Amino acid sequence: MTRLPIDDAIPDLLDAISAAGRAVLMAPPGAGKTTRVPLAMLDRVPGRIVMLEPRRLAARAAAERMAETLGEPVGQTVGYRIRGEAKVSKGTRIEVVTEGILTRMLQSDPALEGIGALIFDEFHERSLNADLGLALAWEARGALRDDLVLVVMSATLDAEPVAALMDDAPVVRSEGRAFPVETIWLDRPLPKETRFDRAVTDLVTRAVAEAEGGVLVFLPGEGEIRRVAGALDLPAECQVHMLFGAMEMKAQRAAIRPATSGRKVVLATAIAETSLTIEDVRVVVDAGRARRARFDPGSGMSRLVTERESRAEAEQRRGRAGRVAPGTCYRMWTRGEEGALPAFAPPEIEVADLAPLALELALWGSGDGADLAFLTPPNPGVLTEARTLLTELGALDGGRITDHGKTLARLPLHPRLGHMLTRAGRGAADLAALLAERDPLPRGASVDLALRLAALRDPTRHNANRGTVERIRAEAKRLARLAKDRPRMSPAEMASLAYPDRVGLRRKGDQPRFLLSGGKGAMLDEGDPLAGERLIVVTDTDGNPREARIRQAIAMTEGELRAVHGDAIGWHKVCDWSKRDGRVVAREQERFGALVLDDRAWKNADPELVARAMLEGVRQLGLTPSPAAQRFRARVALLRDSDPDLPDLSDEALMETLDDWLLPHLAGVRTAAEWKRFDILDALRAMLTWDQMQRLDRAAPAHFTTPMERRIPIDYGAEVPEIEVRLQEMFGVTEHPRVGRTPLRVTLLSPAGRPVQTTTDLPAFWATSYDDVRKDMRGRYPKHPWPDNPAEAQPTLRAKRRGG
Repeated sequence: MTRLPIDDAIPDLLDAISAAGRAVLMAPPGAGKTTRVPLAMLDRVPGRIVMLEPRRLAARAAAERMAETLGEPVGQTVGYRIRGEAKVSKGTRIEVVTEGILTRMLQSDPALEGIGALIFDEFHERSLNADLGLALAWEARGALRDDLVLVVMSATLDAEPVAALMDDAPVVRSEGRAFPVETIWLDRPLPKETRFDRAVTDLVTRAVAEAEGGVLVFLPGEGEIRRVAGALDLPAECQVHMLFGAMEMKAQRAAIRPATSGRKVVLATAIAETSLTIEDVRVVVDAGRARRARFDPGSGMSRLVTERESRAEAEQRRGRAGRVAPGTCYRMWTRGEEGALPAFAPPEIEVADLAPLALELALWGSGDGADLAFLTPPNPGVLTEARTLLTELGALDGGRITDHGKTLARLPLHPRLGHMLTRAGRGAADLAALLAERDPLPRGASVDLALRLAALRDPTRHNANRGTVERIRAEAKRLARLAKDRPRMSPAEMASLAYPDRVGLRRKGDQPRFLLSGGKGAMLDEGDPLAGERLIVVTDTDGNPREARIRQAIAMTEGELRAVHGDAIGWHKVCDWSKRDGRVVAREQERFGALVLDDRAWKNADPELVARAMLEGVRQLGLTPSPAAQRFRARVALLRDSDPDLPDLSDEALMETLDDWLLPHLAGVRTAAEWKRFDILDALRAMLTWDQMQRLDRAAPAHFTTPMERRIPIDYGAEVPEIEVRLQEMFGVTEHPRVGRTPLRVTLLSPAGRPVQTTTDLPAFWATSYDDVRKDMRGRYPKHPWPDNPAEAQPTLRAKRRGG
């Protein structure tokens, strides 16, 4: 057996396992850890050894390579289990599984009876299932299985945080072995108008012409692989193979095996980055793109998106050219552009939809997962949103998992689609598979989901992608076997089960805009056939948080909505302030979520609700105090310096406490016009106790009583209190009016009501300036008295008698 670099590190790894029962193994790509470590542990670990792989192809290939090493067929000592396929037997000691399989094993048997070790391979990829699997396994080890061996293997991840997470697990390093690889960058950046497929084809053609040996081309997905394969025009000696996860196993094996003649050119996804060694490869062409799962608010689930790869991924891909001999790596970007690449790809737990994780945590009994050992804890806000969705689907109740939730957790589907399949039965299998897969129709097709269902029956007529259709059909058959028979539902009814928050009601107006039952808005292109529908179910949008553009939807009748969601439709009495109408609007509405299906006036609306709605209007309109209310506020403000128990009647304080002081006085006020006429004085006065009012009236009276017993309001809004009064009405006053010890500022008015003098010392005015005023006023107003000695004259508001 050929010696591999990992063989030098295996003794230290076995010693660490024996001493601590756990270890972190760092080994670069090509070191041989995937196929050598499980075999080396056979004699040290009792029971089965379960190794996790992030991809199905890697799981099968690893199991086959280890079985070949033992001279056995797969399914004896070494076997594998992936979604929809298993090759294991009673004698299987090493079982290679994909990451979701481990979660199911832990949830069904936390003690992992019969299993002696778990190996997390390629942990640096930081998939959500790997992070969850390690967290659950670590808790199970601490609570139930202290003898369970845990080994985390990684190629590029920093080992120290993982070791610390596992209670300072021993770290074992393998130096590995790699041949030198020459890196070739583009001379200049690609023009923006350059088609991606064309650029890749040109670079592959160049690599084939300049370098020797097999060529491995990294592309983001199946679509790009097929387009590049169709465009390549290579020498006859070149055999082009495709390699992606959805391929048949026979074709995958052909891509991995050494070429029997000529040169091999393998067009592969990131599936070829790790775990797999593709024979004969000495040249790598890296297109610089990676496809990874990110939460898509448009679909409400995780979607595969295409992004620039990270520097760590680029280095991983480059290393593939130096596994068997010195090699060459062609990069489809310039050396200067490399610095703009992110250092690492984000952990999936940071960017993925957390609804499946929230469901698994609830099933485990961990709630928000705060007590679990996550290398990157889930975002609390995103996790809360996920738990809200699960509650709406009936999977959680008060944060605890329901029987329905346990059923959903067992299904290999997003909880939305699992809920639909469970409630609608086998008839929903096609739709569930379709919604979980990429769109089979070409770009530019109508958003109508019904067309996509029709394309599954007749892909040629609808110009559908045959590869995608075949995958959807195969998945639908598998899902149908997991479902029960249920009464038949329409596609719209089934879609609304998965997306109860995405039922859309067309808004009024010419534009096809929809309000969704979850409260968000969405819009359609005017020319789309669904643009005129009153009700639709939206299954995919572009995710715009303000008003999303609909990418996929299906028409729905109100009868279908009531048939499925009748228990969630009900009448609500609503009192709201309408800014547009400037009034309180009281309505009785039949609602489904945010959608109003029927609307009528609410006669005899509850006065308290009307008043509370009017408060919102007041918050928008602002306070409109009368002059009397303004004077009252000024009096209180004047006294608060010496009497802090008095309430704060400033605009800010009053607006913050509207519910307390204004609500009891708003009866009968429903419109902006009525509010403008409303005097808040009584409401303000009610804020003071009887004792406070008495103190206020003594210290800052509201009025000054003239010698003629007329009450003149005192204005406290200026620097000092002031009044305005007719000059003749103050005749005979020999002491200046005061508020407490403060002299009033008195503005004396002419008979026409115009100011003639302002004073804070009336006796002094009589004795000095009055004569000048008298001379001027007597000529203007000869019919009014202007006595020589006003301090001794009788006050009056009348003109002189004729002849007087």
